[in-house]
Amino acid sequence: MAYELIAAVDLGSNSFRLQVGRIVANQIYPLDGLKEPVRLAAGLTADKRLDAAAQHRGVAALSRFAERLRDFDQGAVRAVATNTLRVAKNASQFLEKAEAALGFPIEVIAGREEARLIYLGVAHTLANPQTRQLVVDIGGGSTEFIIGQNIDPIHLESLYMGCVSFSLRFFPEGRVDKRSFKEAELAARRELQTIVHAYRETGWDEAIGSSGTAKAIVDLLELNGFSDHGLTREGLEKLRNELLHAGEASRMKLQGLRADRIPVLPGGLAIMSAIFKEFGLERMAFSEGALRLGVLYDQLGRYHHDDLREATVNRFMQRYEVDRRQAARVAHTALGLLNQLVPASHEAEHPDAQFLVWAARLHEVGISVAHSSYHKHSAYIIANADMPGFSRRDQARLSRLVLAHRGKLERAQPLRGEAPEWTLIFCLRTAVLLHRSRDDQPLPPRSAAFTRNGFQVKLGAEGLDALPLTAAALDDEAQQWSGIGSELRIHRDA
Repeated sequence: MAYELIAAVDLGSNSFRLQVGRIVANQIYPLDGLKEPVRLAAGLTADKRLDAAAQHRGVAALSRFAERLRDFDQGAVRAVATNTLRVAKNASQFLEKAEAALGFPIEVIAGREEARLIYLGVAHTLANPQTRQLVVDIGGGSTEFIIGQNIDPIHLESLYMGCVSFSLRFFPEGRVDKRSFKEAELAARRELQTIVHAYRETGWDEAIGSSGTAKAIVDLLELNGFSDHGLTREGLEKLRNELLHAGEASRMKLQGLRADRIPVLPGGLAIMSAIFKEFGLERMAFSEGALRLGVLYDQLGRYHHDDLREATVNRFMQRYEVDRRQAARVAHTALGLLNQLVPASHEAEHPDAQFLVWAARLHEVGISVAHSSYHKHSAYIIANADMPGFSRRDQARLSRLVLAHRGKLERAQPLRGEAPEWTLIFCLRTAVLLHRSRDDQPLPPRSAAFTRNGFQVKLGAEGLDALPLTAAALDDEAQQWSGIGSELRIHRDA
């Protein structure tokens, strides 16, 4: 599908943001954007649950975004959520309300996937992308670190420290003194020590900051004469002294100090100061590109058949030495069954068809661990590995499909009521069963249809008579569906 306008929504731990972009000749030109200082991370309770007030702020902000997006097609908008919704125990409850308010699905992305998208956004703003960049993005609940060159990341990391979480932890009620600032800085340096050696060993030519914290600090340094351009070690020291002298960010008399940044400035400044010290930086430039622009360019790649998820699936097949011929057989047959059941799945990039094919191609990755219960190993790998391009929800969906491709159907009970998922499970299980011989022997003619309470498969009797093991397995499969209150009718055509 070709779109002229696309949009990205970023549910950050500090702010929610909307960015609309126009596609012109495979480039994205940012148009209008909206920002809401939700401070979602401030609503995390001690037991990692989002309180009602934070949820209300978030839903209200998304309702306002929905007004701007009301004329957008579903495929033209991508919404992603970051650290706070990665860690909140009641994230699913909030997301249900959030999606209803926004009118579009929301993906919770892993930390390294967030880092990848940040770098993709920054890389498209660089004047000299051939040099090696260290990109730092201090968010509300996490900080991402990327070393990359051109549009290709080399290192991707996400650390659990952000301007909101550190401000709440070390500067409650906004008060700042030398002791609390030192404690915050040391805590950040301890986190950084887990990655700094590998990053320094790789090296970089230029350091770049992105997103709100870096932008806020750059503005304060430049507007108040602490730095001529960008972030500098000397400028950070001057800003730190100003903050300590004032005792609270709200008391600072500085140009460019925005009201929405006052509560989170101490934590953000402590983290940035620690980064300069641990990485040995003297200067850092600022880029307007970040997560939202990266999401837009990632969407653009999907529209033009340059979907990173395809590359990820191929890498997994290679890494886990998947039998590619068997995977192709299963994928072809499963997709053929889906096309019969859901004619719309013939369309290019139909989402259910994509997930079915990916599940078919990955269903045997667990064999690399052990043949016994390999479907469980496959499901675990898919659910827990870093899979660039896939959201957590995507990975969970793939994992559930793969887990259900063999064995007892009771394992798929949490999906009950989700009709498309049962359809995909039927297609995948049937395809795996039909290709149990793992050869290129032609399959009997077949067709699939829905029944009132399940599925029906018609198979050519002559071809099936030559496959007694497959025929017996199909009868057993019918018992599996009966066991969960559904049905699978097997018809043998004469």
